[in-house]
Amino acid sequence: MRSIMDVSELDAIYGAPSSGAVTKVVDRLNPLYRDWIDAARFCVLTTVGPDGTDGSPRGEDGPVVRIIDDQTLQMPDWRGNNRLDSLRNIVRDGRVSLMLMVPGSSTVVRVNGTARLTADAEITQSFEQNGKHPKTVIVITIGEVYFQCAKAIMRAGLWSRDDSAGLPTAGQFLKERDAGFDAETYDATYPEQARERMW
Repeated sequence: MRSIMDVSELDAIYGAPSSGAVTKVVDRLNPLYRDWIDAARFCVLTTVGPDGTDGSPRGEDGPVVRIIDDQTLQMPDWRGNNRLDSLRNIVRDGRVSLMLMVPGSSTVVRVNGTARLTADAEITQSFEQNGKHPKTVIVITIGEVYFQCAKAIMRAGLWSRDDSAGLPTAGQFLKERDAGFDAETYDATYPEQARERMW
């Protein structure tokens, strides 16, 4: 297999982007993007660091990010598994990307920019959920924001199908690494445990 190693060769294969693909990019939120992002309950946070890249799903029962101003977003870091892959990357290399989604919409809004972490009590406490607060908040400075072509969501049928039957469960993934692990009990009890530890 021969790899493409030069951007000019890549450009020759694909040709120039359409004018709309270029002009749709803005460097700050306008009213339409504000409305759309306020409706987004899920996103993928992508970071990069010296140990590699990381893509982390983030979800909320309200807006997944809080709009502070036209170029600033805040995202609470709720309780997880303490691997801290995304957070470590942000501390070391602030470049981030978000892919924000709204269930039922074939549009994806993308944000590229930089981020930093804060444990400032006033900010973390402003995200209270059921008496709990995130330990840190990711503060994102927008470099560019634009909507993504809908074809990927349409091809996948993401909101119109359920292909989950017969797939391995989280417990089975864990048991594959530890033969003595009780996958059945884990899978049966996890939904309730997760609800109790959501924030």
